[in-house]
Amino acid sequence: MSIPQIDRHQELARFLRVRRERISPEQAGLQDHGRRRTPGLRRGEVAMLAGVGLDWYTYLEQGRPINVSADVLDRLADVFMLDAAERKHIFYLARKQFPLEKIQEAPAVESSLQRFLDGLATSPACIMDFRMNIVAWNSAYCVLNGDFNLKSEQERNFVWMTFTSPQFRHLKGDQWEHHARRIASQFHAGYARYADDPWWSEQYESLSAASSEFRDFWDAYDVREAIDAPKTLHCPNLGQLNFDYISFQSLEHPELTVTIHVPQQDGTMEKMEQLLKEKSS
Repeated sequence: MSIPQIDRHQELARFLRVRRERISPEQAGLQDHGRRRTPGLRRGEVAMLAGVGLDWYTYLEQGRPINVSADVLDRLADVFMLDAAERKHIFYLARKQFPLEKIQEAPAVESSLQRFLDGLATSPACIMDFRMNIVAWNSAYCVLNGDFNLKSEQERNFVWMTFTSPQFRHLKGDQWEHHARRIASQFHAGYARYADDPWWSEQYESLSAASSEFRDFWDAYDVREAIDAPKTLHCPNLGQLNFDYISFQSLEHPELTVTIHVPQQDGTMEKMEQLLKEKSS
């Protein structure tokens, strides 16, 4: 079955509608006169604040194929109080100013990067590509998340793992929902950034079928580009583990992101040593 490509006009329209409903008249500096049938601003108020015609803005929210200038996108972003990642998102959808990323395959992980991961010993670490596929890992990462050598390609995707793995969900504990919302929003940003790549549409369909929570978080339409990872994980037999989180891109291959959980000096390092010893015995 062929997966339809993203309709940029409809996607931009949905984003604007959701964000319009989130901004109150008071936040926009307007007085609220009487009851409203729907939350947020009216279309006419958005048009007035952005300095555009009501009919034109209505067409935009209806997903009609009209051209939007960078200046108008900036004004709409100001009205909806978008942050930097969200502002960039609507520019990607409108194909303005920010160029679309070219469809490409992630480079192979060099042996030096793998040796770097292996040398981290008690620090769980992995490397993800721009699709959030986990393409390299170390033993410490496996003792917490399962043996990645035995996982399928789909199971190695971080978004898929977040929403479908009971083990990962237990590991995150009561911080899972916060983490999952952040991951869904990051996936949303990538979906727009690489909209010409059918992989994103196919992955969206698979995730939507596998997880109702993913669908709910997707419909919230939050957009983020960075992972706000919790520092606390929960091991079934050793209890709470506390880490400092480090993330950076490879200089040679910026499509690859290295993530490291550094054990804190509160007994977590000793627990990681115990887990690794049990695995090797």
